Amino acid sequence: MLNKKYKKIAVGGTFDKFHRGHEKLLGTAFELGDEVLIGVSSDVFASSKSHEIEPLDKRVCKIISFLEQFDNTYEIKEIFDSCGTADVDSDLDAIVVSEETEKSAEYINSLRYERNLELLDIIVIEWIMADDGTPISSTRIRKGEINKKGKLL
Repeated sequence: MLNKKYKKIAVGGTFDKFHRGHEKLLGTAFELGDEVLIGVSSDVFASSKSHEIEPLDKRVCKIISFLEQFDNTYEIKEIFDSCGTADVDSDLDAIVVSEETEKSAEYINSLRYERNLELLDIIVIEWIMADDGTPISSTRIRKGEINKKGKLL
């Protein structure tokens, strides 16, 4: 087995309409970390978005199903804000984010700095593009523009 770069790595999101972008986000965390902390937005936190989000239990089930291919240790935590526990967890070494959420990781690091915690390495993954060259997103899937693999509908 290859040595991982990080002992414990974090990743977080809403994971609504689970798609290829989510797979890349999680897959990157599992490639780079021995242990992965997955923060999943609570129903209340997710409902702050302007559209209907799948219930937490359904989103978590889709994540767990995807994770069957990995043998890393992982923990799924319900989160109630954009930090989850990444701003206070002293065991974390890194965080994987999309281009869209890089600012949240920078904010987490500013809080960690104030708390005298080691700053997290921020690993930013690029967008996964749909067939039309536009990023795959839960919003586009919800609107019926594309499917979860990025195929135009």
